[in-house]
Amino acid sequence: MGKAAVSLALKRLQSRHRLILSGTPMQNNVLELWSLFDFLMPGFLGNERAFNTRFSKPILASRDSKASSKDQEQGALALEALHRMTLPFLLRRMKEDVLKDLPPKIIQDYYCELSPLQRKLYQTFANSSMHNEIKESLENIETIAGTTHVFQALQYLRKVCNHPKLVLTTSHPESQTITAELMSQGSSIDDIKHSAKLVSLKQLLGDCGIGSENIGDSVVAPHRALVFCQLKSMLDIIENELFKKHMSLTYLRLDGNVPANQRQSLVNRFNGDPSIDVLLLTTQVGGLGLNLTGADTVIFVEHDWNPQKDLQAMDRAHRIGQKRVVNVYRLITKGTLEERIMGLQKFKLASVNSVITPENASIETMGTNEILDLFTYGNEWNTSKAVGSLKTGGLRATLESLPELWSEEQYETEYNLDNFIKNIKR
Repeated sequence: MGKAAVSLALKRLQSRHRLILSGTPMQNNVLELWSLFDFLMPGFLGNERAFNTRFSKPILASRDSKASSKDQEQGALALEALHRMTLPFLLRRMKEDVLKDLPPKIIQDYYCELSPLQRKLYQTFANSSMHNEIKESLENIETIAGTTHVFQALQYLRKVCNHPKLVLTTSHPESQTITAELMSQGSSIDDIKHSAKLVSLKQLLGDCGIGSENIGDSVVAPHRALVFCQLKSMLDIIENELFKKHMSLTYLRLDGNVPANQRQSLVNRFNGDPSIDVLLLTTQVGGLGLNLTGADTVIFVEHDWNPQKDLQAMDRAHRIGQKRVVNVYRLITKGTLEERIMGLQKFKLASVNSVITPENASIETMGTNEILDLFTYGNEWNTSKAVGSLKTGGLRATLESLPELWSEEQYETEYNLDNFIKNIKR
């Protein structure tokens, strides 16, 4: 963002020319794009306050569940206006445009129901006084940036969706009561049936022929998978409570505990050994910069608020060298915070795809109106038309009033060098 220490330092650099290379110019909101342009072309998009009023606020207001049709229209117009302003300066090449033979990537949402224990913990929180505050904050995620206890509550709900064990620590007020109840039922908190995601993950891997005893004598499963989590503690549960106790498979693990200088050798080992079925990873460590084309299946147990991080993580398998179709599965618990997270991801991606469209593939895709807008003097905005429509009537009218251009033959005859020399001799 514009107020980050790195951004402020970069903007103080003295340079004659500036260029930005980025795979994700927008990740969370359009203010990130303003910050990039504030480095690239200071003043082009106005100051931060003016940009926030003209673009950011209308766009955020349009995603509110209570937004009126007028608010939604203003948001769409703001996105379109921002796209037209930045179009000449953003060139985008998609991976699919370069790698014509790259197999497709198929993304599927895999919904699962909370277990009775998870539902009990979730509903207990829903009946608490903090629940309404959380609900209001989720309507506009930008308002909770400075509210620490709200983030802690959101993290609590996300952990409940993963596994009750993540929240039922000794400090939890109901820990002893629930533990006693489970013991009386002949169960324990470690039982995978108490986590809808562990049951679903086991089913998904089995459907891929991973960890199943029905694949015959072969030690190589038909598919290989990357399993992403946000938390190392969730990786611990998957490893110890699911893989070691309930499945017959081989796996490796890559998280923050693996030294940076050893990670590439682990990646090479996974890619080079088809008998290794699964690679467990945290999104933070394994989601960027690695080539993991040895896998053709990607499973997200948890999801990031930032959709670009998840997209980058799934593309560890969908890149140069991949020969098979890549299937991506996202485990989502129904009726929970996770559905809100996925809804926010869709909104952010829609905003990015509205500002940066296929038109950004080449400068040749710009229309005459967009080119003329670049030469318009002044920074006044025509409020009688769509948001962001510049007053370019004079220049545009002048151009439209020009007579028809000559044909190429007329130019060749009129400006032929031989004819010119002959006229000089005369």
